[in-house]
Amino acid sequence: MKPTEVLVVDDEPRLLRLVHVELTSSGFDVRTATNGKQAVTAVAEREPDLVILDIMLPDTDGFEVCRQIREFSEVPIVMLTAKGEDADKVKGLNMGADDYLTKPFNTDELLARVRAVLRRSRAPEAPHAAPSFSVGDLHMDFARRRVTVRGNEVKLSRTEYQLLTYLANNAGRVLLHEQILEQIWGPECREEIEYLWVNIRRLRQKIEENPSEPKYIITEPGVGYLLKSPALA
Repeated sequence: MKPTEVLVVDDEPRLLRLVHVELTSSGFDVRTATNGKQAVTAVAEREPDLVILDIMLPDTDGFEVCRQIREFSEVPIVMLTAKGEDADKVKGLNMGADDYLTKPFNTDELLARVRAVLRRSRAPEAPHAAPSFSVGDLHMDFARRRVTVRGNEVKLSRTEYQLLTYLANNAGRVLLHEQILEQIWGPECREEIEYLWVNIRRLRQKIEENPSEPKYIITEPGVGYLLKSPALA
């Protein structure tokens, strides 16, 4: 079986060597890039299973690289952010990153993040009680993995689709923040509330007529979220 390929994008030789050694010794096939242009080309040509992407690159920043990759690929992306830069974490998630790792990091944390993201990306989709779901102008066709609003197809990322599906399978029921995080991102992410905030905001921008006054994804302050049930529409 083909080993899992990881593309590491960073211009620091010492960090590249460290990550290369650790991932290779754990059975991964590691490729490297030292700037944004190389990274985008490598993803397009090699289709790796995971990208570890530093924010600071010599020719552009990691956010722009992430944005360009997301134009043609759903490959999982882990952003490397500086310690204490919470705004960078949120911006990376907004650009379509799946996770982030704060530098400096230890090798155990690196391997744990890589394995968790790969596990989430390969997880089978949840079964559906019905072939479709509709509430108001929102329609989900699970068999075709298609979401439409007012008859227009909406493009969702893998994570956004998994999140909306989980809400739809529990429509009308308030789901706790921790429940959602554990279901979509895994038990190690129960405290990573930024993941949820960013993806709920992105979903609302795509499916709500007025994202600031949502009528489908409803917030239960301090508790969680629910997707409006068709019976309540």
